[in-house]
Amino acid sequence: MSPQEKITNQRKSKVDRRTNETSITCNLNIDGTGQGVIATGIPFFDHMLSQLKRHSFIDLDLSASGDLEIDSHHTVEDVGIVLGMAFKDALGDRQGIVRYADTKVPLDEACVECVLDLCTRPFIHYDLHFNKERINNFELELNIEFWKAFAFNTPFTVHLRQISGINSHHIIEAGFKAFAIAFDHAKQVDPRIQGSRSTKGAM
Repeated sequence: MSPQEKITNQRKSKVDRRTNETSITCNLNIDGTGQGVIATGIPFFDHMLSQLKRHSFIDLDLSASGDLEIDSHHTVEDVGIVLGMAFKDALGDRQGIVRYADTKVPLDEACVECVLDLCTRPFIHYDLHFNKERINNFELELNIEFWKAFAFNTPFTVHLRQISGINSHHIIEAGFKAFAIAFDHAKQVDPRIQGSRSTKGAM
């Protein structure tokens, strides 16, 4: 078995997190084919997570139940936390990974850029703007709450920048797709990288 096969065969995780506000189960394989079932009770959020799954070629089964009778905040933020925990576990020590990636994704009039560093320093620069408050039961201000929870629990550094766009659905979806494609590149194992891609020797 090659070093790359040894690493990728192990990049799976499972997280089961329960609080008084939410109950979330996640099964993740970051070297998958884009398969899995997502059910959070928030249809628009499910649609966005499906973009993440499909375009990053991860297998993801995620089930969440939360206090949606209050609002969607706890569920969206806690899904970000759980995904971060799962991604952190699956990435392991991050030895040999490409680490950096960036991409721009258009969706009709919208275009969003994602620049990603799979280091262990949590940071997010978020520059997306919307002209409405919600899509169905998804409050658009929760989009940044998801990305913050995800970035700080994996952790990674991510810059999401809107280049153009008017339609809120298009802007958010382009952001999820851009991250997914960047992650698919950054997670790859490069046999030229001995240990960590860092002069520190660890990320």
